[in-house]
Amino acid sequence: MAEVIEAALADKPAHVPNALVFDFDLFAVRGSSEDVHAAYHAIQQNAPDIFWTPRNGGHWVATRSEDIMAMQLDHGHFSHRDISIPPMPAEKARLIPLELDPPEHPHYRKPLTFALTPAAVRDLEAKVRLVAIDTIERLQPNGHCEFIHDFANVLPIHVFLDMVQLPLSDKDYLLQLGEKVVRVRDPEQRYRAQQDLGIYLDKWIKQRRDEPGDDLLSKLVNLEIGGQRIDHAEAISYASLVLFGGLDTVASMLGFFARFLALNSGHRRQLVERLDDEKFVSGAIEEMMRRHGIANTARVVVGDTTYKDLHLVAGDRVLPANLFVGLDDRINPEPLTIDFQREKPVHAVFGNGAHACPGAALARRELRVFLQEWLKRIPDFEITPGTVPALATGMTNAVVELQLSWSTE
Repeated sequence: MAEVIEAALADKPAHVPNALVFDFDLFAVRGSSEDVHAAYHAIQQNAPDIFWTPRNGGHWVATRSEDIMAMQLDHGHFSHRDISIPPMPAEKARLIPLELDPPEHPHYRKPLTFALTPAAVRDLEAKVRLVAIDTIERLQPNGHCEFIHDFANVLPIHVFLDMVQLPLSDKDYLLQLGEKVVRVRDPEQRYRAQQDLGIYLDKWIKQRRDEPGDDLLSKLVNLEIGGQRIDHAEAISYASLVLFGGLDTVASMLGFFARFLALNSGHRRQLVERLDDEKFVSGAIEEMMRRHGIANTARVVVGDTTYKDLHLVAGDRVLPANLFVGLDDRINPEPLTIDFQREKPVHAVFGNGAHACPGAALARRELRVFLQEWLKRIPDFEITPGTVPALATGMTNAVVELQLSWSTE
């Protein structure tokens, strides 16, 4: 039964039935401090399949895979033109290519698609592995680490900054900006962080447009559409989005993987014993990703429409959160249980259709390298006694602090 929020009814649009009002706050999901995904699963079990919340400007939430998949694929009715909750200021530039819909979107996506093909990612693996090994071997003698700062934020940003040929010395500043963009509730603060990133990128983009190289940033900012190079503002938007994607998503998933393995010695031992079994490790990665979805991106309703029996009005915002797909017991039995033998884990961690994440192959490769190299050197570890992992929800879900310990004997 829906939990009706009486205090919010005054702000409820007339087309929203009272029975579909449910209290959900993307930035403070009840129970998320203990287990983000169990908290979302509880909502899935207790709320209507599609409900409206008065929080964060008021928006719809789709909780079941059937509806999420449909909305993610239907660009004619559910536009990507503003993916943020709450809405960002109207003057904000579109995030290219994420906030573009077909047929415009594919033209901007091409350089990313070519740069991150499975073959290209295989060529990057040596760099990924080198960074992982170096980082782990520096940490291992200490017997402890704060995993997010010491590893999860190190591996993807080192690899990504190498791809775009930006100074590694800038990583801490860029990570701070990324944190504000994806986890701060206030849209004005998020907007300022995006502007600050644009200011940072401005000189590098001017340089790459004047003297292009073979790096990924040069390819993005010199993209031609219909024989015309994208303008400087579009280049900043494009580079900003790709930079945020490279900084946060994999780091967040690494945090959830490490937390899970620290808490579940049986699963950890299975992986340690079968690290050379490519098929098993691949399946384990898919299953852990299924259980630990990351991104939450909104859609904007284009024109008044009816979806199933639901009346939607132009401008309505809908959150078809990817993580609900992996947690849906209608397609994944016992979804909170991680089973490395699950025949086919179904998830939407990387989205669907035209907007499916072009970095999926690289993300999987980085996760695989982490498991292989970490578990070879630190096969047994735990959450440091007396500490509690800090978890966060928002536009992305994450472990923001994770103290780990292990024996060095």
